[in-house]
Amino acid sequence: MSYPMSDDERAVIDQIERFAAEVLAPQAARIDEDSLFATVHLPAMAEMGLMGMNLPEEYGGIGLSGPALYAAVEAIAGACGSTASMLTAHFLATDSLLLGADDALKERFLPDAAAGKSLGAFALTEPQAGSNPADMSSFATADQDGYRIKGSKCFISNAGAADFMVVYAKTDRDAGARGVSAFVVEPKKTNGVDIAPNERTMGLKGGHVFGITLDCHVPAENRLGAEGTGFKTAMKVLDNGRIEVAAQATGIAAAAQNAAISYAKERMVGGHPIADFQGLQWMLADSATELAAARALAMQAAVKRGSGQRYSSESAFAKLYASEAAWRIADRALQIHGGYGYTRDFPLERYLRDLRIFRIYEGSSEIQRTIIARGLLA
Repeated sequence: MSYPMSDDERAVIDQIERFAAEVLAPQAARIDEDSLFATVHLPAMAEMGLMGMNLPEEYGGIGLSGPALYAAVEAIAGACGSTASMLTAHFLATDSLLLGADDALKERFLPDAAAGKSLGAFALTEPQAGSNPADMSSFATADQDGYRIKGSKCFISNAGAADFMVVYAKTDRDAGARGVSAFVVEPKKTNGVDIAPNERTMGLKGGHVFGITLDCHVPAENRLGAEGTGFKTAMKVLDNGRIEVAAQATGIAAAAQNAAISYAKERMVGGHPIADFQGLQWMLADSATELAAARALAMQAAVKRGSGQRYSSESAFAKLYASEAAWRIADRALQIHGGYGYTRDFPLERYLRDLRIFRIYEGSSEIQRTIIARGLLA
């Protein structure tokens, strides 16, 4: 699909596609098999400027438009889902700063994050407050020169290697969503941040996720914006993140579809390639249609991302449809491969395992339907 972007952005995407094919894809199976943290690619990605693709040039980023950023994430995910997961988790942290922090805090953290000198994490989800983060129990109490943050988080991508985390906690425990504030915590420099071993996950095994226990102090200048503005910041960040989840889903789905097409042309039955069989052709046609529809919905949101208008419904459309369609596309691709698709000699089973989480994290499919319905009924 041809995405709307400038010639300079197209040159960047071409470079990313080559990097994905030549560097990321050959290592993807090993990263999955050994659960190797995808940060192994961080130096090369930093050198290319990929860690700051979502940030404006004033903070050292590339400043890609919404469509170009979508294309970049899609290319990376199609080569290695774990690497895309690590990268987009970093974007959630830097977007939090970009959207919620004052100029001083942005200057402190964003240039190093854009250069790949520091890795970010986005600490919102809690054991009892996943789909409804307003129910979080983590809290921050003001003291003489800052805040004492206490609580726990779960399934936090990158936390084990993060140089900074944007932690969401309540500064007013009786105010619901309006009581949530956001803070930058530097786990390697701060006492009282306990990070558990990475979770053993079904897929995206190189995109490590962690539980965190917090009983730490942060200075007042590490708060993002005014007290009580954290929930609003988090929701804006997740609007961006859901487009990037859609990009990851379509990237992996496209890889599965391409594998299915190649296999169908090569696999011979009765002296004919199985691509000659109409039933199989219809499977490929259905997948191609769903992939095109997923990309179109995502591109609608990606274009609106830079417009200054709200796009919560559009990002929900994109994430909901892309995450569910991608699973069907990969499942058909595995079916076309027959028994071979079920083995680890082919990437199809990895694609399915990697795709499954997209219907859960950054707002489950059920939550996306709720967001869409509320937009219709508002």
